[in-house]
Amino acid sequence: MRNQVPNVIFKTRVRDESVEGPNPFRWQDRSSADIFGGRRVVVFSLPGAFTPTCSSTHLPRYEELYEEIAAQGVDDIYCLSVNDAFVMFQWSKHIGADKVKMLPDGNADFTRQMGMLVDKANLGFGLRSWRYAMVVNDGNIEKAFVEPDFQDNCPTDPFEVSDADTMLAYLKGQA
Repeated sequence: MRNQVPNVIFKTRVRDESVEGPNPFRWQDRSSADIFGGRRVVVFSLPGAFTPTCSSTHLPRYEELYEEIAAQGVDDIYCLSVNDAFVMFQWSKHIGADKVKMLPDGNADFTRQMGMLVDKANLGFGLRSWRYAMVVNDGNIEKAFVEPDFQDNCPTDPFEVSDADTMLAYLKGQA
């Protein structure tokens, strides 16, 4: 894994009341510098929105522990996935996640440059992110938790170290 996050442009959506109709959002490009510059953030990346482990445990637990993680000097928590902004928005709405920010990597630019892009064709997913979590301090990767068995078409979905409890333990100095 790299020492710094890659410099990419994320295609995000933001609420805009001036947009009429049932979808009051507009596109907003956000750079890596916008998200990571001068801030300490937690990012956890997962294979896909609406998938079993991601929906039942990974995102919900970060949402549950948001305040405790933030109390450890963390400015924001981001959930990154190789999905588009529309899917990420609907998934967070479905889960009820309103604290963790969704970070869509629809073209996999960030994931590819992080060295975390894997083929999950065996599941019908195509190219997706490997499951990992990291603390990023002003663009520098302070600590990363990468799930074991990193490989294309992995027959399992390891979920041992990128979870919210492991992250909180690290932040509290217990790891």
